[in-house]
Amino acid sequence: MIRIICLGKIKEEYLKLAIEDYSKRISKYHKIEIIELKDDDNISIEEKELLKYVDNKDYNIALDIGGIKVSSTDLAMLIDKTFCSYGRINFIVGSSNGLSEIVKNKCQLKMSFGDITMPHGIFRLVLLEQIYRCFKINNNESYHK
Repeated sequence: MIRIICLGKIKEEYLKLAIEDYSKRISKYHKIEIIELKDDDNISIEEKELLKYVDNKDYNIALDIGGIKVSSTDLAMLIDKTFCSYGRINFIVGSSNGLSEIVKNKCQLKMSFGDITMPHGIFRLVLLEQIYRCFKINNNESYHK
């Protein structure tokens, strides 16, 4: 299973529809769940909520601007290899506060999609698109160029 654990709710209808579309596409390959937690101005409160979902039995990936940058094919290989050892991959997305050091340190990997800043709703959509792309790559299906 893949879980996207994120702080904040999507307000824009167009983003909700696009996120729903990519979630459906991914579900043809693998079970996916999006867990939306309430964001807060206090990063300690966010940390407590996130830690309820960070399990050492899972492979936890912190999405962090300071993390390693990966290509789509690198991410596809990572997902493929990880499912050999773990039953669940958690992608953890912070709020505008970012993620606390405690949450990041509980993750096996800190990953970045680059140095740009984007709204969280758009980032969530990009993350889902990349996960979908990974399944297309891993199944040798046309989509990735």
